[in-house]
Amino acid sequence: MSPARPSWFQRFLLPGFAFKAVVIGGGYATGRELAEFFLPAGPWGGVMGMLLAMAIWSAVCVTTFLFARMAGAQDYRTFFKALLGPFWIVFELAYLLFIVVILAVFGAAAGAIGEAVLGWPRLAGTLLLMAGIASFAAFGNASVERLFKWVTFFLYGVYALFAVLALSKFGGQVAASFAAPVPMTGWAVGGLTYAGYNIIGAVVILPVVRHMLSSRDAVVAGLIAGPLAMLPALIFFICMAAFYPGIGQATLPSDVMLLKLNQPLFHVVFQLMIFCALLESGTGAVHAINERAAAAARARGHEGLSNRTRLIIAGLLLVGSIFLADRFGLVTLIARGYRALAYVILAIYVAPLMTLGVWRLWRRVRPRAAPAA
Repeated sequence: MSPARPSWFQRFLLPGFAFKAVVIGGGYATGRELAEFFLPAGPWGGVMGMLLAMAIWSAVCVTTFLFARMAGAQDYRTFFKALLGPFWIVFELAYLLFIVVILAVFGAAAGAIGEAVLGWPRLAGTLLLMAGIASFAAFGNASVERLFKWVTFFLYGVYALFAVLALSKFGGQVAASFAAPVPMTGWAVGGLTYAGYNIIGAVVILPVVRHMLSSRDAVVAGLIAGPLAMLPALIFFICMAAFYPGIGQATLPSDVMLLKLNQPLFHVVFQLMIFCALLESGTGAVHAINERAAAAARARGHEGLSNRTRLIIAGLLLVGSIFLADRFGLVTLIARGYRALAYVILAIYVAPLMTLGVWRLWRRVRPRAAPAA
C-alpha cells in the first residue's frame, strides 16, 4: 500500500505553523522580546522593524526549504554538511548553545507566569513546562506536528480576542502613541537582530520538508511562513503601544496589559496560551536535536531512536537549562544571550545560505554526500 499523499495543510501551512512554533517562545509570547528589540524605535519604528524581520524570515525560509529539498536534508545535520562541508560542526556547537539559552528563557518565562498568575514558586512553573516538552518530544514527528497544529489554532484565536478587547478599551491611547512625533531610530538594527536569532527556526523545522512535493511547495510554504509567524507579534505590539514607553521596562508586558484589561477569565486564558507557546517552541527545539540524532543513527545502519532514547536526550537538555533559568532572569537572558547568538547564526547560517546556497540552487549543483559522522 503506497503512503498517503501529503495534504495541502502539510505542504503549505504546517511549515509556517512549525516555524511560528519555534520562534514564538517566551519573550515573543510575553511581549518581552518586542519591548527589547522594537519598542525603543517607537511605535512606527517598531512596526517597520517587524516588517523587515518578517521579510527576512520569508526569504530565508524559501531558500532553506529549496536547498534542503535539493540536498535531501530533513534534519539540520544533513543540511549543514551539504552547505558548509567539514565546517558543519560549527553550527552544531552554536545550536547546542542556542538550545540551552532558549530553553532557559522558556523556563524563566514559565516560572514567572506561574508566580504572577498562580503564586507558585518560580521553579514549579519551570518544571511543569520541561515535563511537557519532554513528553511531546519523546514521541517523534507525529506528536510534535499535532502539537504545532492545535496550539496554533488556539494561539491565533486568543490573539484575535486580545486585539478586540485591547483596542476597544485602549484604542484611543494606541492612536495617540502612533500619532506622537517619536524618532524612528534603530528600527532596522532591531529588525535585523530579531530576525537573525529567530531565523534558526527555518532549519530547526526541516523534518516538515518531507511533506513537500515540489520546489513550488517550498517557495509557497516559505513565503507564507514569515507572515504566519509575525502576525500575532504585530497584533500584540500595536496594542502594547498604548502604554509606550513605560511598558518597555516590564518583565512581562503581557501581564501589565492583562491587568489593565481587568478581565480575570481572559487573563487566565492568555497565560495558558503563553504556556502553550512556550511548550511548542521548546518541543520544536528539542525535537530538532532528536531528529539529528536519529539521522546519524540511521546513517550507521540502525533503525533510528526509540521513544525512550528521545526522552533521555530531551531530559538531559532540559535539566541543564533549568539551572540556567534559575540562575538568571528573563530580561538578562534575552538582552545578553540572544544578541550574541544572533550574529553567530547570521555568520554561519544566513550568510553562507544566501550566497553559496543560492549559487548552488541557481546552478542546480547538488552537493556531494558527506560521510556519516
